[in-house]
Amino acid sequence: MSDLVTGDAVVLGLRPARLPSRALAICLDLLVLWTAYLLLSLVLTTMVLDLDGAAVAAVRVGLLILVLMGVPVAVETLTHGRSLGKLACGLRVVRVDGGPIRFRHALVRGLVGFLEIQLTLGSVACVASLVSARGRRLGDVFAGALVVAERVPVPRTDAVPPPPPWLAGHFAGLDLSQVPDGLWLAVRQYLTRVGQLDPGVRQSFGERLADDVVAATGAPPPPGVPAVGYLSGVLAERQRREAGRVRETATRPVPSGPAGAWAPEPSGSEAGAASEAGAASEAEAEAVAAPEERRPERPSGGGFVPPA
Repeated sequence: MSDLVTGDAVVLGLRPARLPSRALAICLDLLVLWTAYLLLSLVLTTMVLDLDGAAVAAVRVGLLILVLMGVPVAVETLTHGRSLGKLACGLRVVRVDGGPIRFRHALVRGLVGFLEIQLTLGSVACVASLVSARGRRLGDVFAGALVVAERVPVPRTDAVPPPPPWLAGHFAGLDLSQVPDGLWLAVRQYLTRVGQLDPGVRQSFGERLADDVVAATGAPPPPGVPAVGYLSGVLAERQRREAGRVRETATRPVPSGPAGAWAPEPSGSEAGAASEAGAASEAEAEAVAAPEERRPERPSGGGFVPPA
């Protein structure tokens, strides 16, 4: 893997193409180019037989330059670094900063490549690729380009191994609330790749993760249980609890709306407080209305009212 840094300080993880894949791509491209050159040369030579030998030689040289040099430059420029052979092998030509190549990059690669590949039968290109740390031939060095592999194989991820059957239910009372999420992720990644690790690395790393889980839970593993079995059992218990929590949330009743809204019944203390509040409000209403009731009525017809 080659770590290339762009102008924005972004690290690009590019995988330089290896020499066998590059050689296969070049062979496919040369096979197509030379086949096209021979066919066109045969057709054009038949058409210019009436001319002198110098004209026929000029036609052949021009056709050689056009097909073996011009076509690769045009193809890499238009496809941004993908020729037929590179497309078949999953390769691509990019700039050293990871960006797509332009006409000047393709032109330099085509000119130098004609000299180091076709005129020397690829010997100079092979030596330069073997010497270079990233497998660059002379055309790549002069053009500031790099051939990378686009189809990178993805590592296979296995499933989490199940815990031993005799450990079923053993971790039901374990307190897992103090285990951080980062540790759970590390345990899961370790268990999914446990079959790909070296035996020594697998044992040491598993014991380290098991010690971290024990420190977070405060409960040591059962005697005689290996680190892989302990970690798989604890992870299975966590997944079982999460599945139960999801089922409980899914079966909980949900309010349907204002018309048929569901509300919990008030408890005894809440009912008593409500009744006391209602009684107080009624007493205040009576106290306000009492002075109005004791006030003497004024005669309807008017006149003098003697004092009491």
